[in-house]
Amino acid sequence: MYRSLKQKLQSNMRRALCHKIPCCGRTTAGPRILSTPWIPAIWPGSVATGINFPSQKDPSYYHRKSANFSTKVTPSSPPSTAMEPGADEVAFESSAHFRIYKSGRIERLNRPPVLPAGLDDATGVTSKDVVLDADTGLSVRLYLPKLQQERPSKKLPVLVYFHGGAFLIESAGSATYHAYVNPLAAAAGALVVSVSYRLAPEHPLPAAYDDSWAALQWAASARDEWIAEHGDTARLFLAGDSAGANIVHDMLMRAASARGPRIEGAVLLHPWFGGSAPIEGEPPGPAAGTAGLWTYACPGAVGGADDPRMNPLAPGAPALEKLGCARMLVCAGTLDALYRRDRAYYEAVAASAWPGDVAWLESEGEDHDFFLGKPECENAKQLMDRVVAFIAGA
Repeated sequence: MYRSLKQKLQSNMRRALCHKIPCCGRTTAGPRILSTPWIPAIWPGSVATGINFPSQKDPSYYHRKSANFSTKVTPSSPPSTAMEPGADEVAFESSAHFRIYKSGRIERLNRPPVLPAGLDDATGVTSKDVVLDADTGLSVRLYLPKLQQERPSKKLPVLVYFHGGAFLIESAGSATYHAYVNPLAAAAGALVVSVSYRLAPEHPLPAAYDDSWAALQWAASARDEWIAEHGDTARLFLAGDSAGANIVHDMLMRAASARGPRIEGAVLLHPWFGGSAPIEGEPPGPAAGTAGLWTYACPGAVGGADDPRMNPLAPGAPALEKLGCARMLVCAGTLDALYRRDRAYYEAVAASAWPGDVAWLESEGEDHDFFLGKPECENAKQLMDRVVAFIAGA
């Protein structure tokens, strides 16, 4: 007998996910990463129905293996077809992305095809996919801008990019991010390594953090021929949007504490941070996006939305002075529900004993991740220009 619904859900998910839900299928070039279209402000469409997960009592935030769920697809017996009363009731629904049933079954609602890597005619950027771990499905998509004929041997800065999507959706190969990273690589003249990390809820955090750390170390090692021949790993940058910007923060903390690669600069685009209590200027209740989605992205979170990975300003969170980079750019939209939270993060970094330089850029009248949905608008162009200038050292 299960002692509680949450134990039942966890047990069933271990069995059902390995048997029925592919976290990363296959393509001809490697793992097939599930993705969905970009949808602004993902959290308003999310509904939770009160299932809580147990916390892990003694986390080491930046050196932890994935826990609670299987992290690779293994042979398994089919789950029992006997349906207990209420087992097919929806426990959680995230807008048009997925549903989780009380039985532990997960139904992903949108799986548009991943765009193939290759030459982008509009920018002249060439991309390719590289599988880093066949067991977990960890892969990256590399973007190489058109080399100048007069200086074909010129080394390019290396930018490791982490996509957003609340740790639950999207991939490096999705239409949203392929369309964004191609012009970014061209404009910045950078070799971009875009990471496809494992997604929750099939693979809850810290799986995405662990995958991202492995990808960062791989990029810094220059084991790929493109990076070895064209990349300058002494000019290593990180960037990410929303949950990807959250990952950037985690990478910076790990880089310092684990003596990781030297990171020249980091760009946090509309970072997804939260907390259990509102900060000044926020409406009452949990910060935007922390109720529901964070529960399923990180069921082992200590302190819920005040886990230091979601709330780096929470009491007891690692000191910001330990950030492992020389420069930082934090960006937000003034209409974003996360605006005040992101501004508070910037101000905390600026006020800390961190010896680096931090800059702030806000886009007036813009919502969360607006630059992905309308890249041709003036504010999106200004944001791109600022990111490019940051990578160039300006």
